[in-house]
Amino acid sequence: MGMAAPTFYTAQMVRALPEDGNRYETVRGELLVTPAPRLWHEAIVIRLTTALDNYLRDNPIGQVFGSRSDISWSPDTLVEPDVFVAPLEEVRTLDWSQVKTLLLVVEVLSPSSRRADRFTKRVEYQRQNIPCYWIVDPDERQIEAWSPADTFPVFERERLIWHPAGAGRPFELSLEELFRAI
Repeated sequence: MGMAAPTFYTAQMVRALPEDGNRYETVRGELLVTPAPRLWHEAIVIRLTTALDNYLRDNPIGQVFGSRSDISWSPDTLVEPDVFVAPLEEVRTLDWSQVKTLLLVVEVLSPSSRRADRFTKRVEYQRQNIPCYWIVDPDERQIEAWSPADTFPVFERERLIWHPAGAGRPFELSLEELFRAI
């Protein structure tokens, strides 16, 4: 008796899944399912989103978003990064299907997302030429920084620095501030 063939998921199939509290994504047909995040995860997401929003007010090169996005580069890929920055010209369309050029992507690790964030999604973000991808490990209090050409990450243990094209100054955030106690 043969094994059943795995289902190849499309973005359209993922959009049709029930709203049950899980996050559903697909990368090149592979279904990624993650349950609701831990409180610590959400605290980190809020801190990053707030810091990036403040930075982008002074350096208006893009708009920051948290989860609940609908980023799709092909029929078999749909991702919802924890935090990302998209260019203003794409955001101003008010249409997720027009948002393709992400300037920064951040995924905050959870026990259920480690493999997908470090491998499946990282490879896709590199394929899509995302200039800066941060994998935040709140338990280890460190960040892996990736660019499209990297085969190994740079580990940030003290400070995040991001200087996107067109910005007058770099974004900086100390990891002490990011990981401060609640």
